[in-house]
Amino acid sequence: MRTLAIVTITVLLGASAGNHAQTPGTRQGRSYQAPGGTTLRLMLDETNLGPEASLGELTFPPNSDSGEHTHGAIEMFYVVRGELEHVVNGSSQTLKPGMAGFVKPPDRVRHKTGQAGATAVVVWVPGEEGRRLASRWKPVE
Repeated sequence: MRTLAIVTITVLLGASAGNHAQTPGTRQGRSYQAPGGTTLRLMLDETNLGPEASLGELTFPPNSDSGEHTHGAIEMFYVVRGELEHVVNGSSQTLKPGMAGFVKPPDRVRHKTGQAGATAVVVWVPGEEGRRLASRWKPVE
C-alpha cells in the first residue's frame, strides 16, 4: 500500500515539476467522449509518464450511470465538483468535493451522478488502464 501511495503522490505532483510542466493557460492532455456523454481528459500516460500510472479528469454529465463494470487496474477517484455515487460490489458511497474513493481488481464498480453531474481526477495503477478506456471512446478535437 505504501508503494501505491508514493506512486499516486508522484503522479499528482510530478506533472508540475521541471520540464514536465505545462505552459500556464494550456489544457494538458487529450480528450475523449463516451457514448453516454462522459468525457475523459487523459493528461498523464505512457507517452509522458511511463507505464506505472496514468492520470485523467473524468467529467460525468447530469443523471449519468456508467453501468456496472470492472477494471484491470486500481482506480482512484478524487472528486473536485458535484457528487459521484461510487458503488463498489453493491456497496454505495456518495463522494463529494474533496473526497476520494477507489476500486481494486476484481471489484465491480458503478458510477452515478445526480442533477449536477460530477468531475473527478482519476489515477489508474498500472497506467495502461487509462489508455485502454480512452481507446474505446471518441476523440474530442
